[in-house]
Amino acid sequence: MELRGAMVLVVLMGTTWSLSVTTIRPETVSMDAVARPDMAEENTEQTEAAAAEEAEEDVMATGELNPNHYPAQRAAKVVQHYLNTRHGSPYRLFGLKQVHSGNAEDVADSGRKYQLEISVHKIISNTTEKCSAEVYFPRGEKQLPPQVQVSSLVELPKTDVEAKEGELYQEYRTNKTLRTEKRLPDSYGHMDPEMTPFWHLGIVASSFIMLSESTENTLYNVAQVANITQLTTENDQLKFDCHVLLHDMVSQEIPQWKLLFTWSPAEGVKVLQTEKLPHVHECEKHPKTN
Repeated sequence: MELRGAMVLVVLMGTTWSLSVTTIRPETVSMDAVARPDMAEENTEQTEAAAAEEAEEDVMATGELNPNHYPAQRAAKVVQHYLNTRHGSPYRLFGLKQVHSGNAEDVADSGRKYQLEISVHKIISNTTEKCSAEVYFPRGEKQLPPQVQVSSLVELPKTDVEAKEGELYQEYRTNKTLRTEKRLPDSYGHMDPEMTPFWHLGIVASSFIMLSESTENTLYNVAQVANITQLTTENDQLKFDCHVLLHDMVSQEIPQWKLLFTWSPAEGVKVLQTEKLPHVHECEKHPKTN
């Protein structure tokens, strides 16, 4: 039921990663054409035109790219995930604001390289900054994660978040009662503001998966942190078990992942284990027992 609620929700960060509610609709047939036969021909032409445009966008063309089309947008989204794995925290998140320009080229038979000029949005501080990035997608029988390099990004100051991070860390480091939270946000897009840092931690941890799983034909966002549980630890790291629902906007699939990760202001987020869970229908056929 949680997955169904999340699919109705799905909270997508989009280009700005704002907390908005989007309904996933797997149907592709226009209901107008069914309800109004006189519009069937017009809708057919529009559908064919849209399909042709999408097919054209998906062609792995070399040279200059349309910044608003899928190839440039998908490559730029990978940069967002990369920045979150390197700099993300409960009080610092990155979103893709805009692609200004893009260029793609084949690298022999080994892969494709994208050169991008983009603007990234620092979500919590609500500031925008331009940067240059290079994304390389390797080719081969085995899928390998893309390689990312970012330049021209101003060094990130820590003073804007370190006080808040220190307070959060000390509060939960000394907690005698370990906390468990479900459905961040809930199926209506609501979330207790106190839980926002843990929603952000789930996004940062999920960025490691989204970066690793990204290809030229994916576009990942976090749909929901279905469950996050603080675990006991003997070192200075806060430790969490987390179940997240992702959303591939291209295939409209909602893959589920379990993560084990740690966080501290000094060490940042470190993902220790990941596990891709079966699809929901597989869970229903083979329910787990204690």
